[in-house]
Amino acid sequence: MTNRHGFLTMVVLTKGDLDQIALPAAQPPAADVRAIDLSATGPARAAAARALVAACEEQGFFRVTGHGVPPGLVRAAEAAAARFFALPQTDKEASAGLRLGYASKRIGSGGDLGWIEYLLLSVTPAGAVPLASSASPLPCAPAAAATLATPSCPLRELLGEYSAAVRRVACGVLELMAEGLGVAPTDALARLVAREDSDSMLRVNHYPPRPDLGDGGGGGGGGQNLTGFGEHTDPQIISVLRSNGAPGLQISLRDHAWASVPHDGDGDSFFVNVGDTLQVLTNGRFRRVKHRVVVNSERSRVSMIFFGGPPLGERLAPLPALLADGGRSRYREFTWKEYKGSGCRGRLADDRLCRFEN
Repeated sequence: MTNRHGFLTMVVLTKGDLDQIALPAAQPPAADVRAIDLSATGPARAAAARALVAACEEQGFFRVTGHGVPPGLVRAAEAAAARFFALPQTDKEASAGLRLGYASKRIGSGGDLGWIEYLLLSVTPAGAVPLASSASPLPCAPAAAATLATPSCPLRELLGEYSAAVRRVACGVLELMAEGLGVAPTDALARLVAREDSDSMLRVNHYPPRPDLGDGGGGGGGGQNLTGFGEHTDPQIISVLRSNGAPGLQISLRDHAWASVPHDGDGDSFFVNVGDTLQVLTNGRFRRVKHRVVVNSERSRVSMIFFGGPPLGERLAPLPALLADGGRSRYREFTWKEYKGSGCRGRLADDRLCRFEN
């Protein structure tokens, strides 16, 4: 059945499943999200670097403008993804193998559920290719080989072009971070994401409109919220996100209260998350941000998230420049492969990083 927004609704969850993803109907206040201009030069760039460091220390979340990604590419990728998610369910599931890494409702093997369907692809020098197992949770999804043979797929090719452009944004953000931190060389962070063997991914999430649960469905009622993607932190270094403007993204503040991320007014900026690995690299100075997506809208939400990760064998520890005067490292050294594997069977909300603290 097609909804009035042109998307096919997913296979209906059972009442027990709906009970698991039901949330209170309360709407949290709006978050105050800093905007950082990546195109700033001269004294304005120095000010932007300071503002970026402050945003990472205070919230671990901000938005960037002046990023240089062509608006036409963004619109084309969003439109192509929307067309895919509007296909009949059988057609989407037929793409679950080598073409697009499609899955729905079940997020990983730890039992997490959400009112969501998604594509999960590895970003390689050859473009974007589907992960070997789209049912894996984000922290431990294996990287697909760059030589993986896949049939021609216009959407996958378009998402590959988009991923390459957003990877450049991620590297630009990391270079500005290094400037703000006074870390040399300025690519000390960016090189981890820029390398050809970096383990980066693209996730395209579709949150259909909240279903009409009625008075007795799923423990809800007409105003019930549903979990789209449960609360979690991103394990990688940095995440670069944009959506089609539909509401739903929420972040956890310092006092652990939830706040709604306001709609991007100009439509051309990207939101950025500090991930677990960046918190390690800065010895805890930067704050990873816990976030979630809540569904309580009659409008479909489509979001595209680039996750910038280091190479699998990269040894990770706080940068020496941030351990001045014999400062103590808060984290033991580990590889990215080790960190990913540590959370492979966990739940989204698990704190993976605590296992690596000194």
